[in-house]
Amino acid sequence: MTTPHPRPLPAAPRRFAVVPTAALLLGALYCLLPVAWILVASTKSGSELFSTFTFLPGSGFADNIADLSAYRDGVYWRWMANSALYAGVGALLSTGVSAVSGYALAVYRFRGRESIFNILLAGVLMPPVILAVPQYLLMAKADLTDSYLSVMLPVILSPYGVYLARIYAAAAVPGDVIEAGRMDGGGEWRIFRTIALPMMLPGLVTVFLFQFVAIWNNFLLPYIMLGDDEKFPVTLGLFTLLQQGSNTPALYTLVITGALLAIVPLIALFLVIQRFWSLDLLSGAVKS
Repeated sequence: MTTPHPRPLPAAPRRFAVVPTAALLLGALYCLLPVAWILVASTKSGSELFSTFTFLPGSGFADNIADLSAYRDGVYWRWMANSALYAGVGALLSTGVSAVSGYALAVYRFRGRESIFNILLAGVLMPPVILAVPQYLLMAKADLTDSYLSVMLPVILSPYGVYLARIYAAAAVPGDVIEAGRMDGGGEWRIFRTIALPMMLPGLVTVFLFQFVAIWNNFLLPYIMLGDDEKFPVTLGLFTLLQQGSNTPALYTLVITGALLAIVPLIALFLVIQRFWSLDLLSGAVKS
């Protein structure tokens, strides 16, 4: 006599979480509304900017870009190039320092390791405004103020980047693999470069993205360090344009258009790195 199998219970209907969904929608609206305003306002001419409905597109986008490019013989594009230099070189150097430091803190056992890591954690909690004046005094002592190095050197060491690199190295680089490399006669630098670094690459991409965005959006440090507007990043350059706009309202359209163009490289970088994340994670899954 066969025993009848019990029928499976019907799946409980999923409950729609109203409060979390509403909170997420409000947060997305709060973040995207200023972007939508800049996108629409950049299409308006100077007369349309103050006379038409806020989210009604205008007809002056091409003229705004032409005027922005012609302003002071294209100084805006010089500011963009400066931002690319500060953010690109600074993020690359910072990622390299974070990779070496995080790997050392994760793999090696030495006296004072935890104390160094705790100091780095304290640096993560330190507001940048507190460090800006001491950094300026150090650069002034070295006679490096009002130079490209005065903006790039202070951002090379990122406590948050070292923290992320250490956490990722501890999780992604097995100790057995390092020991196997040592038994095969590999030196410590070669083991790091050929074995550990590829394993840490997804985490280092994250460090690079965070540093690039932070340096690109940095305002206070260039504001304190630089005096020559030919060396300004785009954030500081747009700030000077905005100050002049109080006396020349026609510059407001240039500021808005410049702000819109300034976020395009960040969006492009995020899309490229997002694709890199997917490819790297897939390759890691296949290799494992």
